Amino acid sequence: MLLGDRLEREGYSVVSVADGNSALAAALARPFDVLVLDVMLPGKNGFEVCRELRTKGASVPILMLTARGEVRDRITGLKIGADDYLTKPFDTAELLARIEALLRRSRGVSSGHTIHKFGSVEVNTRRREVLRSGEPVTLSAKEYQLLCYLVERADTVVSRDELLEQVWGYRAATNTRTVDVHLAQLRSKLEDDPKQPRFLLTAHGAGYRFVKDS
Repeated sequence: MLLGDRLEREGYSVVSVADGNSALAAALARPFDVLVLDVMLPGKNGFEVCRELRTKGASVPILMLTARGEVRDRITGLKIGADDYLTKPFDTAELLARIEALLRRSRGVSSGHTIHKFGSVEVNTRRREVLRSGEPVTLSAKEYQLLCYLVERADTVVSRDELLEQVWGYRAATNTRTVDVHLAQLRSKLEDDPKQPRFLLTAHGAGYRFVKDS
């Protein structure tokens, strides 16, 4: 209740629920710009809610809140599709900054409301939905944002540094393989043969390129 009141004072429209089942139902019933999801919920816990949302194709950015500080819990949350993780106790100003960052990245990646089709895949940016052969594909928000960034720049080589800056908000000099890992995950979910990709290509020494037809 305190967080909801503070967010409303900051100008956000807030829907609050008190258990995991209600959280899942609310998140599936209407579009949200971002979810702030507590792990320690009665009924379904936050991990279960996050996992089910991703399984059903929801790509809304998710920020996990928890009293658990163990590394394995943070890794679990990120692996099942959470985009950020904040451990209690936290400063409300930090929470607000993280929400703003998630919203910035989400809105900046897919500003157009169009449908992109390639092979058996359909990306609907208005509904924030990805289908393969008519079935929802489970993507994390970062996988979805990365896919949209490349798809909307079809046939253009996009550097790894640009992806880190625009999709993750990292400094270009950041030493991380997160782009490579997320590209590999996208290929495994969208390509017929991930080892011989048709659409999500590597431009060796330069970056990555999406091609609609090959």
